[in-house]
Amino acid sequence: MAKNLVIVESPAKARTIEKFLGKDYTVLSSFGHIRDLPAKGINIDIANNFEPTYAVSADKTKVVRELKAAAKGAEVWLASDEDREGEAIAWHLAQALKLDPTKTKRIVFHEITKPAIEAAIKNPRTVDLNLVDAQQARRILDRLVGYELSPVLWKKVRTGLSAGRVQSVAVRLIVERERDIKAFEAESSFKVTAIFKHGKEEIPAELNTKLGVIEDAQKWLEGVKTASYTVDDIAQKPGVRSPGAPFTTSTLQQEASRRLGFSVRQTMTLAQRLYENGDITYMRTDSTLLSTLAISAAEKQIKSAYGDNYHKQRQFKTKNSSAQEAHEAIRPTEFSRLSAGDEPGAKKLYQLIWQRAIASQMTEAKIERSEVSISVSTQNEKFIAKGEVLAFDGFMKVYGGGKDDVILPVLKVGDSLEAQTVVATEVFSRGPARFSEAMLVKKLEELGIGRPSTYAPTINTVQTRGYVEKTDLEGKEREVRTLILEKGTVKPENRTEITGADRNKLVPTGIADVTTDFLVKFFPSVVDFDFTAKVEAQFDQVAEGKQAWKTMIGDFYKDFHPLVESSADISRAEVSQAREIGKDPKSGKPIMARFGRYGPMLQRGETESEDKPDFAPLPKDATLDTVTLEQALEAFKLPRVVGKTAEGEEIKAAIGRFGPYVQVGKLYVSLKEDDPLTITEDKARELYAEKLAVEAAKTINIFGKVKVLNGQYGPYITDGKKNAKIAKDVDPATITEAEAEALLAAAPAKRKGGFKRRAAPKKK
Repeated sequence: MAKNLVIVESPAKARTIEKFLGKDYTVLSSFGHIRDLPAKGINIDIANNFEPTYAVSADKTKVVRELKAAAKGAEVWLASDEDREGEAIAWHLAQALKLDPTKTKRIVFHEITKPAIEAAIKNPRTVDLNLVDAQQARRILDRLVGYELSPVLWKKVRTGLSAGRVQSVAVRLIVERERDIKAFEAESSFKVTAIFKHGKEEIPAELNTKLGVIEDAQKWLEGVKTASYTVDDIAQKPGVRSPGAPFTTSTLQQEASRRLGFSVRQTMTLAQRLYENGDITYMRTDSTLLSTLAISAAEKQIKSAYGDNYHKQRQFKTKNSSAQEAHEAIRPTEFSRLSAGDEPGAKKLYQLIWQRAIASQMTEAKIERSEVSISVSTQNEKFIAKGEVLAFDGFMKVYGGGKDDVILPVLKVGDSLEAQTVVATEVFSRGPARFSEAMLVKKLEELGIGRPSTYAPTINTVQTRGYVEKTDLEGKEREVRTLILEKGTVKPENRTEITGADRNKLVPTGIADVTTDFLVKFFPSVVDFDFTAKVEAQFDQVAEGKQAWKTMIGDFYKDFHPLVESSADISRAEVSQAREIGKDPKSGKPIMARFGRYGPMLQRGETESEDKPDFAPLPKDATLDTVTLEQALEAFKLPRVVGKTAEGEEIKAAIGRFGPYVQVGKLYVSLKEDDPLTITEDKARELYAEKLAVEAAKTINIFGKVKVLNGQYGPYITDGKKNAKIAKDVDPATITEAEAEALLAAAPAKRKGGFKRRAAPKKK
């Protein structure tokens, strides 16, 4: 048995560390968290000062048993990551293994290298209970919000929704940005450009002001038909471009998205792998600092590869003064290692990290800028021609992104220039941009909401919960008007361009709009940007030992819980966002677009009237804000009778909760490409026949209500209420009715879903 047991979170990390330690050390993995608040129930004793009840996860009982056995008679070293989450893992390990966290050795390291591991072994500490408390505070506050607020959303908005302190704020940002985009009205103006000739050289230039409307542009061009053009000023200025700081978690996510097209989740998965393999330093960090050793190693690499004149030592100041995560930026563990990673994505990410870290210790790029002012004899405005030459590449040698040189010919004040063409082109003001994943990370960081470890799971959650879709938008055509002055004549030349096209942008769904409005109105503190950022600052204070976590949670809960209690009085009508879009020309009844139990819908008639209202789903690509009366009237034509099957059964077409379909009896066929308003009888028959063939392949045998079917996970027996598995060594086609009924009788009843809400504590 080994004298020392080192416990880390991941098997890959364990394998890497074991290489650096001798035979007296065994390195095992906890496979992440081993204890947590159980998923079922709140497991927080609110009346007893928010005391949590933790339990070992069902899938970790074997891991804990093995760790307990290995810990007997050994010195235990807790070596989880050096952030709050890692500190909590270490504390939970101590609790589960019955170790004293105030005496058990705790080691931390920022990189998985032999010197770092050996240094950590020489300098152990104990579990930092302040960091543990900060993690507990976050976990418990988020559980309280989710557990108490989610059922409110189920009752008032829609079943299955969830709310969260960071999640709901992220959704609000996306919803409000989309509304800003829809409200934005582009304003047009005219940009005037010209191509001048000086000898054989061409000089592109732009007028120093924009013209308001096409009449102004026409008049201006008419006024320069006979104009002469003269160089009246030349300015030459040296400039520099400086490298950015080495990566923090959020800047890595943003740059990997911009340069490599990676999602936030993909970036973090690959970075985790690089870290565990010992290729980069810890990838969850707010810091831009580099260690003295790293700076020296970078200097050596730069001077060796590029020369002394490319090196410039820098230390970047961390923006977040209370950065509580690992205290160094993301960098390679060895700058001499030019490539790392076990697959193409990891290799690309490593190269990006290497380049950014190396560039941060290199000299500025030197730029020579020139600007030529060109006067117009018949007008007051001037044309400006700009040139830029990269005089010394500096850091851009490894971290590019520079533009091509624009070199102007040799000119002097007083030179005459000849205008080849002068063009006035309509340009449009640009509205707010939709969030990409990386842009959302940047915004959350600017607002102080969340921390590096929360961004990826938050962005994943808002998508999996159906609040946000990452999608490509096609855009729309618009006309661009152009006037061209050439050879003394002004000619119009119009063209079209696509506006509003977007790739991989986050777009809110209808449920996001309704949920956000509901939370802003009735739970403003939960989605308030400043409040959410303030909570993060309070977590930092707990981590620094300046505030007790239970006091912090108590202060939050005394304001939050009354909002939950008062929500019982909120009517569903207040939540539905009903908008009258017109009257039905036949009945005169109002038609409204509103949000119902199953999502956005149309309603014809008043809910309170004696006649029950009619309902129809929103047409495809329409929203509560954009649906028109014409679209609504078409939607109310459904369901429509398309025709009959060959056997004489009626075929109906409609749109349901899960999209358009045709129906024959109790059989439904989803429409993938066809429109239920226009699908023909022949096409509907064809789809019905295909569906029958699929259903026939599913059915093995039928005994009245009891059926033997082929399912997604193999053959099974069902009566519609219970399902029974069929053993792999049994041929389902040979099962008799009596055997099928016996298997059903022995099968467990279907588990009921649901969320049993804990009663609120009684007020004293």
